Amino acid sequence: MRLPPRIKVLEALGAIADGRIELRGDNEAVVTSSEGDRRYRVYVDVARRVAYSDDNGTIYRGYVGYPIISLLMLKGVLPIDEQLKGALRGIPWRRLNEQYKRYEAVMELLKRELSEKGIEPSRVDKYIDLVLAELKRLGLKFAKPPASPGER
Repeated sequence: MRLPPRIKVLEALGAIADGRIELRGDNEAVVTSSEGDRRYRVYVDVARRVAYSDDNGTIYRGYVGYPIISLLMLKGVLPIDEQLKGALRGIPWRRLNEQYKRYEAVMELLKRELSEKGIEPSRVDKYIDLVLAELKRLGLKFAKPPASPGER
């Protein structure tokens, strides 16, 4: 799986801040979208270096989507910046992405807002770099999760 656009690291942290991740055992979770209208099934097995999510970025674009990143953060595999997490609470991710059409534009807007909350853009960039370096090191491959008992 490819590395995601940089903004997906912040989107994953925002999902945690908003309490939109429902753990379903050690390796699985359901992540609800920022608007509450979509639910993504997520599976990660770090030991086997495999991950799955049925979000658009993972399925259609082949990168590690924000639901996978958020589960890895909650499992302690990827770092969480607590101050940044708090500042990302309540961000309407899909609305912003659709309004601005480019992740770079949304990122600039967020950096301005975070700067007003006392979080410097350089800190945001360093955090994203750290998470992406860890993701790269993990070298996750796409794999469907094992069927749960009700699906066999």
